[in-house]
Amino acid sequence: MPNSKTTNLTRRSFSGVALGLAASGLLVEKGAVASQVKISSQVVRRNGKALVADGVVEAGDLSIGYAELGPRDGSAVLLFHGWPYDINAFAEVAPLLADQGHRVIVPHLRGYGSTRFLSDDTMRNGQQSALAVDAIKLMDALKIESATVAGFDWGARTADIVAALWPERCRGLVSVSGYLIGNQAAGKAPLPPSAELQWWYQFYFATERGRDGYEKYTNEFAKLIWQLASPHWKFDDATFERSSAAFSNPDHAAIVVHNYRWRLGLTDGETRFDDFEAKLAAGPEIHIPAITMEGDANGAPHPNPKAYAGKFKGKYEHRLISGGIGHNLPQEAPQAFAKAVRDADSWA
Repeated sequence: MPNSKTTNLTRRSFSGVALGLAASGLLVEKGAVASQVKISSQVVRRNGKALVADGVVEAGDLSIGYAELGPRDGSAVLLFHGWPYDINAFAEVAPLLADQGHRVIVPHLRGYGSTRFLSDDTMRNGQQSALAVDAIKLMDALKIESATVAGFDWGARTADIVAALWPERCRGLVSVSGYLIGNQAAGKAPLPPSAELQWWYQFYFATERGRDGYEKYTNEFAKLIWQLASPHWKFDDATFERSSAAFSNPDHAAIVVHNYRWRLGLTDGETRFDDFEAKLAAGPEIHIPAITMEGDANGAPHPNPKAYAGKFKGKYEHRLISGGIGHNLPQEAPQAFAKAVRDADSWA
């Protein structure tokens, strides 16, 4: 069982990856009225070791597929997955939180699972603010005024942005690998070779060969990332296949490739998000209660906690989770992640 340790932000640097916030744009790393909603009537629904996205709601640009557990009147929690994962990263976390009386919403991000664009004409945009706006539109559609937001990888960045730009909508924040808000200018700055090496897939996606390769070998690519990012996580084929089903979304490759090309400034986003990106480029502080987390065996690029501790101005704690825990912390250490969500929510 992994152990959770509250640190004083003295965690060691990971071989050139943990650079300062000046480079964190590259070293970090995805209100409409509801017109169609399907929600389970059960107070708590369990699906074994899998989550079922049997809810659907039109929200902004998307028809968002999501899983919902727990009482409708419970304190809301939104859980955001990363790449290349899906809602099943929270298959154990979500029932734990629902059992504690939380209303738990776990959406598929744009480009994943049952989430679809409402119009063929909408740009398949993977820039960071687009995903955060999706989260706000989802909350509006489900009539959730405020929630504790939590996630890892793209989901952590999404939660960070929601907390920074819409603090009135957030009770608390849990973010694996900390403050992941970036900007294109920082993304253009070169890193030491040892750090650049860990971003090999970002450069692969910058080429048309890479885009074609990802479309052809999506599952093989994702499984390799799982193994590199979580070297001690012994997942089985069934666990991987539950998540890889979400990658068959028709927009998946386009969203993933655009996300990484946008970070390097190789492609544009949408002008309607320019104001948000300008605010994010300034590195906004986060003033709501927050817990950041890191696994002790995270094989993916991630910043040193010292680099981002000053960004959190509310009640704040960083937790290092030991026991060979890698990048997919919610799935590898669900008890620790669920506890962090409950704690952050209780601090509001």
